[in-house]
Amino acid sequence: MSYRDSYDTPFGGGVPPVVTYLLIANALVFLLSLLPGVQSFLALTPANVLRQPWTPFTYMFVHAGGFHLLFNLIVLFFFGRPLEERWGPATFLKYYLVAGLGGAVLSFLTPHASIVGASGALNGLLVAFAMIWPDSPIHLFGVLPVKAKWLVAFLAAFSVFAAVGGAHSGVAHWAHLGGFAAGFLYLKSGLLQPSYGSHSAGSPEGRVAQLLDKLRRRPQVRGERPTPEAPKQPPDPRAPDDIDRILDKISAKGLKSLTPAERKQLEEVSRRYRI
Repeated sequence: MSYRDSYDTPFGGGVPPVVTYLLIANALVFLLSLLPGVQSFLALTPANVLRQPWTPFTYMFVHAGGFHLLFNLIVLFFFGRPLEERWGPATFLKYYLVAGLGGAVLSFLTPHASIVGASGALNGLLVAFAMIWPDSPIHLFGVLPVKAKWLVAFLAAFSVFAAVGGAHSGVAHWAHLGGFAAGFLYLKSGLLQPSYGSHSAGSPEGRVAQLLDKLRRRPQVRGERPTPEAPKQPPDPRAPDDIDRILDKISAKGLKSLTPAERKQLEEVSRRYRI
């Protein structure tokens, strides 16, 4: 599974910090869980939660096997990266944990099952990705393109039918469904930030958006009158239109899509009109 959308290619730059730490944590916990007794200590069994109150958090770092781990790490890498770049590390981590806890909550419908895996949290990431970039093509097996909104809708519907139908495949369908539901409800609640699709103030895009918002609000940007103390600056009639175009490009494709000339212009405008 891979995706290619208007955001950016996931291989276009480094992995943001929280996604990096989550990748490492999942891999380390998997190795640790190979030791006797560790997996049962960290896995979530709802009926035992009063004796093991940490397991609604730790279960999402435990995996049943190497393939289970590898698949979840791939999903985390591809879909976590654009969301963290857009929201910033703190908001992204909060959302990830809320989705994972949503998976734990619905797992109480199967109180004696042992639940492991990051799928609840990752399904929350899929929901967020599909709501922000609904028409982005996700290439199943690297070949078959499916729009994000349709793929996530199918996966959510499948989880509903499998969970309600009592499928006994060894898959924690209620945990999967809980991740979908918690992610969706959290995004719609407005608690995440003013708009789930907006940039975090702490993200690079957020800082650029704040600067450009100030530029747009500032009067007489097109060759504004200098103060008596400041040397006269020649007007740059291209600046407002070019900045609008650059902002649109950042919103559509991410900062890494800018050419060196566009980055230079953005830096020059930032220095010149810094407020």
